Amino acid sequence: MIDAKTRARVLANLRAIPEARRRSGAPCGMALNRVLRRTCHEGAIWRGPHPFAETVGRGALAESFWVPLMRSFPDLERRDFLFFGGEWREREWLTACGHWVGTFARDFLGIPATGGAVFLRWGEFHEVEDGRIRGTTTIVDWVDLARQAGAWPLPRSLGAEMMNPAPATRDGIQMVPGDEAKSARSLALMEAMLGGLRAYRGDLAELRSMGQERFWHPRMMWHGPGGIGTTRGLGGFEDFHQRPFVGAFPDRMGGDHYARFAEGDYIASSGWPSLRATHSGSEWLGLAPTGRKITMRVMDFWRREGDWLRENWVLIDIPELFAQMGHDLLSRMRRRALAGG
Repeated sequence: MIDAKTRARVLANLRAIPEARRRSGAPCGMALNRVLRRTCHEGAIWRGPHPFAETVGRGALAESFWVPLMRSFPDLERRDFLFFGGEWREREWLTACGHWVGTFARDFLGIPATGGAVFLRWGEFHEVEDGRIRGTTTIVDWVDLARQAGAWPLPRSLGAEMMNPAPATRDGIQMVPGDEAKSARSLALMEAMLGGLRAYRGDLAELRSMGQERFWHPRMMWHGPGGIGTTRGLGGFEDFHQRPFVGAFPDRMGGDHYARFAEGDYIASSGWPSLRATHSGSEWLGLAPTGRKITMRVMDFWRREGDWLRENWVLIDIPELFAQMGHDLLSRMRRRALAGG
């Protein structure tokens, strides 16, 4: 388990990355590389959201992702609301979820700059070795950024579109290793819930065949990505996310994770991809069935409360999924922006 000293150093370095240029006064790339040397191994692998390609090495990461991002959001600041660790298949991990807060000063990915404050929603998993990051996977919610910029590219969300909140208990930043018994209890609850999802018998009218009422708190909150939104209670989750999703991808198969672990009351899992399916059922997010086989990049973070899952934060790389189904969602954002939203 990653010790408190390593956690503090890694988190401090992660928070320093978007602020490197402002603090040093050096050119953006040079300042970034100084911080990344402290943070990552030389050959660190970074996998990021569509349309960014996988990179190997600190310099490639700085130039391909961070420099363009910081040019568009020059006063970017990192605000984590989840940060905890765990072990998976003999590897040590730190995971985080939060927002980058900044002024949207220049267009980014064709999304029009607003000149005002925006909150970039993200999640990330870091494989840590000898106190530094060996590999990172990141998802950023570009759809939610488009919402804030008035370039919404999708039909109206069924759930509520809002800034994802921190845990209700305000204890999502775990700077010391968690209690092993609590962690095991949290992981077992999440695994049992996933087992229920796999028990689905194919009838949309019978979603309760999954037995999810055994796992979710009556006042659960499910914080989904832009395009799906936030839901409350199991009924809201079923109506606003689960039923449309299962209807669109009836043969979905999940569980292909590169990391899945718990610490204390918090659990995290992610796959690259997490899920495989065919878009053969009903429409989804305004797309008629394409018949295409797809994969889906997903990050899930949960908070356990007693015998229940009380909160769930979910990130999906929706632009990458749309690209698999033959639709360029980023181009659609640009067209909406030109048309005035």
